Amino acid sequence: MNLTDLRPAEGSKHSDSFRRGRGHGSGNGKTAGKGHKGQKARSGAPRTGFEGGQMPLYRRLPKRGFKNRNTKDIVAVNVSMLDKFFNDGDEVTVETLLANGVIAHARDGVKILGNGEITKKLNVKVDAFSASAAEKIKAAGGSAEVI
Repeated sequence: MNLTDLRPAEGSKHSDSFRRGRGHGSGNGKTAGKGHKGQKARSGAPRTGFEGGQMPLYRRLPKRGFKNRNTKDIVAVNVSMLDKFFNDGDEVTVETLLANGVIAHARDGVKILGNGEITKKLNVKVDAFSASAAEKIKAAGGSAEVI
């Protein structure tokens, strides 16, 4: 199970398009689901995170780190994985890597790294190669082409 597989229980979620405050017969009339009186029952209720004038938690905690919005999500694949998943003479592309389950995604590209050994002659066409990976692929009789 992955976090992406999680779903709410069937019937536990309700539509947000429900019309509130339309009389007793609607099942949600009178207070329209806001209870009786109090600050949260009134219009102009405080924004999310407001703590009644106390310094809010999100301002009390220190800001740490930096998130670079220009970063690239490059998937690294070692030559040992190519040797394990492909046969002699195969052509290795991003599509074949995805199809064989070597990688789960290729958002911004795939780079072949030189960790491990390769004994099969493969024609590899991906976005980038390390120097040692290209050297090992060519030494095994294959080709390393940058697309």
